[in-house]
Amino acid sequence: MKLVQKRSRKTGLPPGTLVHIGEKKADTVTMTVFDYAGARCDERTVTNPEELRPPVDESVIWVDIGGVHKLDLLEAIGAQFSLHPLLLEDIANTDQRPKLDDYESYLFLVMKVLSVTETHDLLVEQVSFVLGRNFVLSFQENGTDVFKPVRDRLRGGKGRLRQNGADYLMYALVDAIVDQYFLVLESLGEKIELLQEKVVADPKPDTLREVYALKRQLLFLRRAVWPLREATNAFSRSDCPFLHEPTKVFFRDVYDHVVQIVDTIETLREMVSASLDIYLSSVSYRLNAVMRVLTVITTIFMPLSFIASIYGMNFEHMPELQSEWGYPAVLGVMGLIAAGMLMAFRQRRWL
Repeated sequence: MKLVQKRSRKTGLPPGTLVHIGEKKADTVTMTVFDYAGARCDERTVTNPEELRPPVDESVIWVDIGGVHKLDLLEAIGAQFSLHPLLLEDIANTDQRPKLDDYESYLFLVMKVLSVTETHDLLVEQVSFVLGRNFVLSFQENGTDVFKPVRDRLRGGKGRLRQNGADYLMYALVDAIVDQYFLVLESLGEKIELLQEKVVADPKPDTLREVYALKRQLLFLRRAVWPLREATNAFSRSDCPFLHEPTKVFFRDVYDHVVQIVDTIETLREMVSASLDIYLSSVSYRLNAVMRVLTVITTIFMPLSFIASIYGMNFEHMPELQSEWGYPAVLGVMGLIAAGMLMAFRQRRWL
């Protein structure tokens, strides 16, 4: 995961120039079309953008494009649906901030899809939506497929998807992404709880690396979700003519979920910061305990070294040098001094 993508190739280019910014996650671009109205639902895969066009009847079409790195294909799709060049430029730039733009005849939404791998790494993918009167376009980087539940509901005719318009389909797609955020938060929450136990029980340098890795993941998560509050709130308050009032109620529910996710992210960030403080405190406490023991040992041996150094001098006329009990007497005195100091340290609870 990169905090900032390289934009040097766009320097000096006029607005609306298509330049792909980000990683190429697929060699081929897929285009899947769902055309439905009531009991009818047709699904097909197309390869030619000229086969894509807004419906002329009351049906709703959903075009899901996987891959945004082929710029000529983006231009062809934009020509079929009369999309603004700035909109296509934002689709090709996968480092966009989540936002909602109103182009009068259609709405443009940018979101981030988050997922966790088997190795507990965080994957970030940008998804762009174009909502028209009776069509929805979704542009993925062709990473994780978060829309599988929506596809299954369309194929099976379950729920109210087929009985509503494109605005409700847009809600279903956005809601699928927001639900994925809860799964990511659950995974990160479990990791943080295990990390806190490790920090208290056995703090090691590997533990510190885990703390910083979690802080980085939460930073990405916050960048992906925090601006989404404004976008989902704008949906629920939009005056767009093809965004019906009953659907705005569902978007208000999505906004509530996003606010809840933001609060959870802030709580997890505080927990990780607290884990870092606990780690530093634990390491400092262990160091202080070791230094205390070493200091006590050094303090005990200081008077003993002083006595030994006196009797290590080579003067001819020194007391006790010719005494038969001189050596054991000096050792006894040194032992008494060491024992007395140990008792004094224990009484003061220094040991």
